[in-house]
Amino acid sequence: MQIKTIASSSAGNCYLVSSRDSSLMIECGIPIAKIKKAMDFDLSAVAGCLCTHEHADHSKAAKDLMRAGVDCYMSAGTAGEIGAAGHRLKTIVANIQVKIGPWTVLPFGAVHDAAEPLSFLVANGDENLLFATDTAYIKHRCPGLNYIMVECNYTMERLNENIAAGAVPECTKPRLLRSHMNLDNVLDMLRANDLSRVREIHLMHLSSRNSDAARMKREVAALTGIQTFICGE
Repeated sequence: MQIKTIASSSAGNCYLVSSRDSSLMIECGIPIAKIKKAMDFDLSAVAGCLCTHEHADHSKAAKDLMRAGVDCYMSAGTAGEIGAAGHRLKTIVANIQVKIGPWTVLPFGAVHDAAEPLSFLVANGDENLLFATDTAYIKHRCPGLNYIMVECNYTMERLNENIAAGAVPECTKPRLLRSHMNLDNVLDMLRANDLSRVREIHLMHLSSRNSDAARMKREVAALTGIQTFICGE
């Protein structure tokens, strides 16, 4: 699989996973003009777009993509919140597998302050990928992974420093703890899974204020011995 980051931040998220002459878009939280430009104005190889939840930094272009002929896959809760409808909308349900061209996708529940958020296990042929963002933690162990794309939004140390300095309101801390994954939780998730087949780890959705990209990359790579990337770098 080839993983391309089009955007990865609280301002907008969009990723492209490609394999065997087919691509799957995951998230579309930027204007469609930027998506088209990143795709050289050719969406024909995109088998579909997966949306984790309704927040605009993940779903902004969903209706525009559907108008452009791309099927968008999301939970009924997400579709209801963004007002998506029509034959290009494909509602999916946690723990029920779906085929999208050559791709097999197993959605499962995320832990986030949204209507019906999802994470995804994505497979094409004999390769598979875990995609999990905007979730406080991952409920399940995922055996046999080859690629991991996971949110690493903040470190507790940087968050507490910013709160103490008045740079971040203290009232935001409870929401972050309940709805976003920090470095400690990422490391715990990695310890809990068999990583023997994992080839790459991609850390996504870093907070512009509360993250520490160098530390996150260093600690994940040191723990796992696996090539680690910061999405968007």
